[in-house]
Amino acid sequence: MQSKAATPEEYIDGLPEDRKAAINELRKVILKNLPKGFKEEMSYGMLGYVVPLSLYPEGYHCNPKLPLPFMNIASQKNFVAIYHMGIYADKKLLAWYTKEYAKQSKAKLDMGKSCLRFKKFDQIPFKLIGELAGKMTPKEWITIYEKNFKRS
Repeated sequence: MQSKAATPEEYIDGLPEDRKAAINELRKVILKNLPKGFKEEMSYGMLGYVVPLSLYPEGYHCNPKLPLPFMNIASQKNFVAIYHMGIYADKKLLAWYTKEYAKQSKAKLDMGKSCLRFKKFDQIPFKLIGELAGKMTPKEWITIYEKNFKRS
């Protein structure tokens, strides 16, 4: 579900009440832990954390006019989603996350390639998501992105 909101605050204000607290807490832990250089903005109709064009002027290969996406959080129809390109592109980071998730959560991991899905908002491991957000700098993400995704 893509939002037409222009700002993160507008996005959160437009959410159903039962989701606002979860999205606010995710936003808080991500902003607290995200390495310097990433920028929060609306991206693909979700809260996005991107490598701004000022740091990576080549932009995203799918649309070079857009900044390089790194992480998003969204209220989807049946769950809250966290999209993290780093766990999609870096097998070591994925292994770390799945191991830590098993230690820190009793809930079954519901995950796609880059998508972490949480149907029960009280089962979101906020501390772990904060740690995940802090595991990769913009420079590290650019290197991994160029190696795995960028077309020559």
